[in-house]
Amino acid sequence: MSTGTAARGYDHAAVHYASDDELLAVGVPFLAAGIAAGEPTVVSLEPDHAELMRAALPPDAGTHYLSTGDLYARPAAAIRSYRELMAGFVGGGAAGIRIFGEIPRAVIDTSWDWWARYEAAVNHAYEEFPLRSMCAYDTRTTPRHVLEDVARTHPFVAPPGGGHHTNDGYVDPLAFLAGPRPMTPHPLQLAQPLLELTDPLPSEARQAVLAADRTGLPADEIDDLVLAVSEIADNALRHGRPPVTVRIWAGPGCMVVTVHDTGEGPVDPFAGLLPADREVGGRGLWITHQICSQVTLHRDDTGFTARLIAGNPRR
Repeated sequence: MSTGTAARGYDHAAVHYASDDELLAVGVPFLAAGIAAGEPTVVSLEPDHAELMRAALPPDAGTHYLSTGDLYARPAAAIRSYRELMAGFVGGGAAGIRIFGEIPRAVIDTSWDWWARYEAAVNHAYEEFPLRSMCAYDTRTTPRHVLEDVARTHPFVAPPGGGHHTNDGYVDPLAFLAGPRPMTPHPLQLAQPLLELTDPLPSEARQAVLAADRTGLPADEIDDLVLAVSEIADNALRHGRPPVTVRIWAGPGCMVVTVHDTGEGPVDPFAGLLPADREVGGRGLWITHQICSQVTLHRDDTGFTARLIAGNPRR
């Protein structure tokens, strides 16, 4: 990779590594080049990897270290946080920015679908910034289907042996996000739903969520889910195609709600991940992506389904 000042535009590369040495072999030169060029540098790695990187970089480098637990709670919030951070750098005069990060393994294991959408959407969401970022994935522990999505969402690859190459497998974000994605059933969905409603008013959907609550979750988490279900049910009634079906499952520590209609879903492929620009149905999805533990969107020949989860995405 060039060590000069980055031009405006987003350079988004995937890093595949199989040891700590391979991780450092890519990350240290990448960040050191940014430090030498006077660019803001950011590390958002799991704690053990962050400490390895901290020890390998000059102690006075001024690198920013972000907590992955806070940053990667929800994709839409991560996009918002990164955009605010980069806007601050640019406002302070930065002509280039470098970020070396990884999505936490726990997040990959429990909610990869919406993080796959994140990896695609950031190619658009960050393109206004003079950013170079590298996303690290451990090939020893990352599932094959995740690595396949990584190959489709990163325009570049940076191997441990050196270099920075165009990724021939990259798919345009609009095409990736518009394509069908599987929705693996949550364990609670293997049983019959506690409640099923057809064409419910938003108020009826809200009351159903409250009536089905047997989770023991904090009241504010249930309140957030109530709001999210109300928004999505209202969207489906206004902009979808009947019938609209709401199904609710609940158990200790978790509640799952699906809202299905027979339409095609939102037109905007970035719906939920980026602020709604007066897009039909976009506001509700934006809200749900801010407050739910997990949101999964699915299209098939029966229509469009939004699945909202409060509490533990996987039991």
